[in-house]
Amino acid sequence: MDDLLSWFRLKSTPGIGNHLIKRLIDRFDSPGAVFDAPKESLLNVDGMSQRLVRSLRDHSLPQNCTADLEETLARGYRVVPMTDAAYPPLLRQIPDPPPYVYVHGRLEPKSANIAVVGSRIATDYGITTTRRLSSDLARGGLVVVSGMARGIDTAAHRGALAGGGPTYAVLGSGLERVYPPENRPIFEQIAENGAVISEFPLKTGPEAFNFPARNRIISGMSLGTIIVEASKRSGSLITARLAAEQGREVYAVPGSIHSFKSSGTHGLIKEGAKLVEHAQDVMDELSHILPEVREHPRSEAGKQPSLSSEEQEVCRLLGPYPIHIDDLVRKLSVEPGKLASVLLNLELKGMVEQTPGKLFSIKVRS
Repeated sequence: MDDLLSWFRLKSTPGIGNHLIKRLIDRFDSPGAVFDAPKESLLNVDGMSQRLVRSLRDHSLPQNCTADLEETLARGYRVVPMTDAAYPPLLRQIPDPPPYVYVHGRLEPKSANIAVVGSRIATDYGITTTRRLSSDLARGGLVVVSGMARGIDTAAHRGALAGGGPTYAVLGSGLERVYPPENRPIFEQIAENGAVISEFPLKTGPEAFNFPARNRIISGMSLGTIIVEASKRSGSLITARLAAEQGREVYAVPGSIHSFKSSGTHGLIKEGAKLVEHAQDVMDELSHILPEVREHPRSEAGKQPSLSSEEQEVCRLLGPYPIHIDDLVRKLSVEPGKLASVLLNLELKGMVEQTPGKLFSIKVRS
């Protein structure tokens, strides 16, 4: 515990931020060695000054840090410093890694991580596509990393769990302030099958300014970041930018050209992000890094049911975004009763999905 308290003391030293802490640890290996280092050696570290050396010398561990660590350990969580073997090695490479992270669950340092993030207010298309993609990525041997937010993030975690893989959630709050609160059950599922991670003290609330900092961890511990459904002002684009700055791959899942929810992802594709339709698109890109990642079939599981000519015509008009039955009647020039019968048959065959309001879409299998 004393060693961990030295990390807390270093982190809480006024004027010493994450960038400088990384340089100090690179030079001296441990917080204890930093505090014991001669003044001249400290001044040789880029960014250190006479004022900051005095700050290090004079700083005492705040009492709230001791209480936070004691409660963390009492609740069965871990504190993993950047020198620990369990600390994500890719995260250690970014310019401003957290000196330590709070962990509920288990981190596997050799895991191949891929981030999947997107809109909190997602469409049915975004949710089903994310769940299918994340499930396939998990089956392919990749660990899905996301932020446990509503919408795409939650779908990413659920898909990864459905695919039988572990998943990592990075919070913008402390481990004792699960956000959103309705995600408490999946918080525990993730911890049982992977890990929930935070750099914030145990009872830190989900303040808005915490989330950009959280995003750099999501991208930083991952080989690449996949964006699903992001508008032009989406916070997910911050994660994409951070991934690019960190030298990681950026991927984007296309959506409808008529949906503003995909305008940000389409912008990323125009700027050079790799378009993703299937999990295999990502695994092909990473094959030179991960030769052991196995190929996952692109096709949907199961045999495609046989369709009549009328059913095929309806399916050609339908896509992942719902269409009202009246619009289908006009486009097909058929009797409403006949169309309703065809749509019912397609529902029974698992090809079409109906949502409230007589809206129909092609069913995207998760």
